[in-house]
Amino acid sequence: MGAAGRRAAGALLLRSSEVPASVAESFILSGYRCPGSTFAQCLASAFQPTNETGNFWTHFVAVFIFAFRVAEQFWGEGAGLLEPFYYPLWSYCLGVGGLLVASSMAHLFNSMSLLMREVCFYIDYGTISAYTVGSSLAYFYYIHPAPAGGASNLSSGPWLGREGAGGLGALLGGWFEALYVPSACLVALFCTLACCSSRHQWPRHRYLIRTLVFLLPFAVVSIPVFHKLWRVGGGQGTGRFFLRHCCWLLASGLFNVSKIPERLSPGKFDIWGHSHQWFHCCTFMSILDELHMIRGEIRELGAAPPPLPRAPTFLSTFGVMLCLLLLLATIVGCFGARAYATQQRSQRRKGD
Repeated sequence: MGAAGRRAAGALLLRSSEVPASVAESFILSGYRCPGSTFAQCLASAFQPTNETGNFWTHFVAVFIFAFRVAEQFWGEGAGLLEPFYYPLWSYCLGVGGLLVASSMAHLFNSMSLLMREVCFYIDYGTISAYTVGSSLAYFYYIHPAPAGGASNLSSGPWLGREGAGGLGALLGGWFEALYVPSACLVALFCTLACCSSRHQWPRHRYLIRTLVFLLPFAVVSIPVFHKLWRVGGGQGTGRFFLRHCCWLLASGLFNVSKIPERLSPGKFDIWGHSHQWFHCCTFMSILDELHMIRGEIRELGAAPPPLPRAPTFLSTFGVMLCLLLLLATIVGCFGARAYATQQRSQRRKGD
């Protein structure tokens, strides 16, 4: 039966030679769903062995594991969780939840059409960027909170590692206060643009590009952690969890770029065990260790909101996330419109 017949049957899977080049993955030879699958067929494919089944479940199940890990710390807290002190935590949870849900849905529904495939992964890239900004908000308020005496205390040394550093410490601290979160947002927008562009340009290096551009936010967002480790050590296990977080991220990047194990034995890992599934698992493990680190910092600050001049507000947390999501939606919309226009031109050329 040819590809058209299989598409009509709606159940059989295709080989890489039977799907468009934009759908075929390196070293994955079989297990592809029929392009043009219906919504119901995509849902059913979650329970069938395809090359996307593991990609879906590794992040869909992770949603519930993450929710449980967040909830277990706060049983019995009640209305206290609605205090502004916890706004950065919920902004972080919004970023993580969006990433996991968008990723699992992208892998589940990307076979509905070639256009839907592009849009699904544009959204996926955008939610990864939103997650990094959610992390930056948690780091900003919990891992490196402003000193209780006010901004003038920044000159007492926390930015130079010794007491009495004077004006330079205050200057660096002031730059951090003003630029850290905006910089995280700008880097997130750049990463989304770069990853969306990689679906149309630099095809031979697309996985390397996507991996590298998402290491850039890590370097920017982690500044408060590096500073705390340099100044006062780990506290509440910060150093240990952050090291594990970094190791899992490194492992996820290696899987994403190397395409191991399927590179070593093409065709053997088409359904289970290929690199993208391991990439998902390592990424989620890094998120869990990051959550442990943030929970430890919250415990260190205390159960009650500390009297800090840098107090989280709705606008400085959820407001930042909502503005970022609007900008990311604009980027996704522009790339989606471009993909639609390209598809229409291709169809007209075929008709001629």
